[in-house]
Formats: sequence, C-alpha cells, structure tokens
Amino acid sequence: MTQQKQTDEAVTPQQPGMPGYPYYPPMNYDMDDEISLVDLWRVLASRKWMIFFMTLLFTLGAVGYALNAPEIYKAETMLAPVKDEGGGGGMASIAAQFGGLASMAGVNLGGGGGSTEEAIAILQSRKFLKSFIEEQRLMPTLFADLWDADSQQWLVDIEENTPTAWNAYASFSSILNISTDKKSGMVTLSIEWEDPEVAAEWANLLVVRLNKHLKQEAVQQAEKSIRYLKDQLATTSVVDMQQILYRLIEKQSNTIMLANVQEQYAFRVIDPAVVPEVRSKPKRKLIVVLGAVLGGMFSVFLAFFLNFLKNQREEEVGNLASKAE
Repeated sequence: MTQQKQTDEAVTPQQPGMPGYPYYPPMNYDMDDEISLVDLWRVLASRKWMIFFMTLLFTLGAVGYALNAPEIYKAETMLAPVKDEGGGGGMASIAAQFGGLASMAGVNLGGGGGSTEEAIAILQSRKFLKSFIEEQRLMPTLFADLWDADSQQWLVDIEENTPTAWNAYASFSSILNISTDKKSGMVTLSIEWEDPEVAAEWANLLVVRLNKHLKQEAVQQAEKSIRYLKDQLATTSVVDMQQILYRLIEKQSNTIMLANVQEQYAFRVIDPAVVPEVRSKPKRKLIVVLGAVLGGMFSVFLAFFLNFLKNQREEEVGNLASKAE
C-alpha cells in the first residue's frame, strides 16, 4: 500500500501553489528584453530635436496645403415629397380586381409624383445627369482648367484626352449629395463647388429639371395608357367592363390634368438654395491639427526605429568582437 502511494506521488505532477512547487521561468525569456518607460523616455529625449523638427515640418506642410487648397462652398435646398393628391383609393381597389388589365395598359394608380426613392434614383442616374449637363452646357465649367474660353476649344493636343460625357457625369456626381430624413421624409439636396453662386444655381436648377422630367414621363405614360384603354373599350361589349375602362380612362385623364397644373410635381421646395457665404472646405484648423498629430506620431515611430537599428548594429559589432577574441 505504501509502495503504491509512493508510485502515484512520483507520477502525479505537483500543481502550482503546492508546497515545494518550483518556479521555472519561461523558456527563451531574457530579463534584458523588458522595456521600461524610463528607457522609452530616454530614446525620445535623445532624439527630441529630430522629433521637434519633423513635427514642425509636417505642421508647416499642413499649413501650406490648407492655405493653397481651393475653397469649396456648399449650397443646399430642402425638399418635401409631393403627396398623392389623386385620391387613388377607389382606383386601387379596381386595380386589385382587374390587375391584369391595368398592368397591361401600364396604368399607374398611385397618383402624385411617384415614390421618393424612385425620384432620387432618377436624379442620381447617369441618364438624367448627362442630360442636365448637356442642357446647361456645363462641360467647360466642370473642366475649366482644360477649356480655353477665348478660342472655345479644349486645351489638349490629343483627342483622347478631351473630357467625355462619362468624365462629366463622374465629376458632377462627386459634387452632388442627396440625403433623406427618415423621420420627417424631408430631402436635402446639396452642391459643393468653388463658386458659391454657381453652386446655388445648379442646386435649384436640378430640382426644376427633375420635376419637369418626372411630369413629362407621367403625362406620356398616362397618354399611352389612355390609348390602350380606348382600344380595349372598342373591342368589348360587356357593360361592366366598359364601366371599369371608363373609370380607368378618367383616372389617367386626372393624372394628366394634375401633372399639367403642378410645377413642383415630385418635390416641393421648402427652402431654396441661396448663395453660401461661408465655405465648407477646407477646414484649415482641422487640417493643421491633423498635420501636427501625424507629424508627431511619425517622428516618434522614426525615433524608435532608428534606436532599434542602432542597437542592432551595436549587437552585431559586439558579436564580431567576441568572435575575434
């Protein structure tokens, strides 16, 4: 019994915290590898002038960029989606009963200027913006550095370098921003440009152009639906069906009438864009502060890196000296 107990004690390893448990430091552990805050401070203190001048250099660079960066102004207009004024409740029930006929005719029983999401998607679409740029002849303004106003020609030797409609769309999209307040449903359209008057003009023109575009589409769609419904009316002798077709035609006629009398078809302007007096970019103070912070971080990193290289060289020299002995 005593022999078995001694055997178990010999096999079972002692647990940490038990009497007689020896402490073995981790393998490959060197006490000299510990880094103290004092050592870090000494490294920074030994290279304080490098850190100072490097931070100063970054700060001066940020100041130069902030002063030379072009001033950008933001013109904003607040819009409210036009609600359904067509009273489409009765027509919606008709469409539910005769959905096939309504869809074949392309009948839209929603009224108003359509959904807000659809209107915003059209506003941001390539087709709409390219059309707006062409109508307003914005190419020379968007690429003023490549346009010679005197000769009315592009200042490029190769035709492939001439700005294209795609370049104009990409440039205009970068200065256009649209945001929607989910609670109120209000839409904010903003244009950022170097000329504050031009920015305000473009913002207001975009809304006018969008309302006009959506109104024309609604009228064309309603006229197309009326033609189809009249063709169906001529081919049926069922009285109930004729009544349904007459009511659908009446609905589309009301859509055309409302569209023609509504200038602000999809969006009603709550607050038109005015010429901004305060620039939105560049934020010079923020740029300078960020430049100083980045300069300080980079110089501190560089100081530790140079100190690391110095220690590596000293270690290599020591190893070579020990080998030579």
